[in-house]
Amino acid sequence: MTDVLSLYGWNQRWQERFGALCAKGNCVGQPGRVLRHDGAGLMVATSNGTVRAMFGPAVSPAPVVGDWVVLDSVPNPIATLERDSLLRRRAAGKDEREQPLVANVDLVLVVCGLDRPVRGGRIQRTVAIAVDAGAESIVVLTKADKVNPEVGAEAAQLADEAHPGIEVVTLSARGGWGIEDLLQRVGSRTVALIGESGAGKSTLVNALMKGEVAAEGEVREGDSKGRHTTTHRELHLLESGAILVDTPGIREVGIWSDTDTVDESFADIDDLSIECRFRDCAHGSEPGCAVRAAVKRGTLAAERLEAWRALQAEAAATELRADVIEQKRKARQFGRMAREAQKAKESLRER
Repeated sequence: MTDVLSLYGWNQRWQERFGALCAKGNCVGQPGRVLRHDGAGLMVATSNGTVRAMFGPAVSPAPVVGDWVVLDSVPNPIATLERDSLLRRRAAGKDEREQPLVANVDLVLVVCGLDRPVRGGRIQRTVAIAVDAGAESIVVLTKADKVNPEVGAEAAQLADEAHPGIEVVTLSARGGWGIEDLLQRVGSRTVALIGESGAGKSTLVNALMKGEVAAEGEVREGDSKGRHTTTHRELHLLESGAILVDTPGIREVGIWSDTDTVDESFADIDDLSIECRFRDCAHGSEPGCAVRAAVKRGTLAAERLEAWRALQAEAAATELRADVIEQKRKARQFGRMAREAQKAKESLRER
């Protein structure tokens, strides 16, 4: 069983989690990894090949691409194994909820097309959701064949200013150069591609896979806006042993994490804050602020501090929403228990 599944990352750790589930009597099926998720359907890799499965609300947490699940004989998933990590964001629009993207990911490739302005804020946000998942990040600047080398160099510098020290790879997926460099950096890890539509993710997937596995879309002239060619998340195996997850273009990268995660993703500011006079310094008007002093000296960009403040405010709002949601959940649970108790009393009276 493990020979086939090991290609998808199955190891002793997952075997132990599967065994623990078996010990609870929930081991009536076989394990598999979710390769694709579209609607209520899943494509799952098992030791007997790839199968299509359906799932309902009974499975919690609901499986996403990258998850290890247990399938029954139908096959339908009956359990999701405990995750190592979950890449998630705040759902787009006014919907105040978590949107899971990929499970059990080690590395996030922040894909930015050089045929459009590279936005530091987008890089910072994507790094923040990667940190929340316990994953590392690499910025991948695509379409280098379409611009002058100076444009690529400026974009790489902007990426470093947005997140000092982050790895940056500049490449041309169509031209084929820079691909081997990226593969070496990826190694054998599970990798998720995150970027907006038209950034070149599908072309990059095809280059990494050395074949036509993802549809490639056109980009409008004038505004470099791309069309959604990837409409679902899908997991691929690379010859190098890496596991690659392609995702649809993301227009908004809203964070769904806590303030500590933001601090971790802004490690330079977090390190400076140790020298602040007050332990709870918000780096605003407080006296003895080492962070503002660094901005004044020019060793920390003012824009980076502003980005930290914006993400801190967003994370604080997320924490508050999560508390409210949990309180409502507990209230519903208590109400349900009270109703059941009342029904039990009425039943006893009728006897």
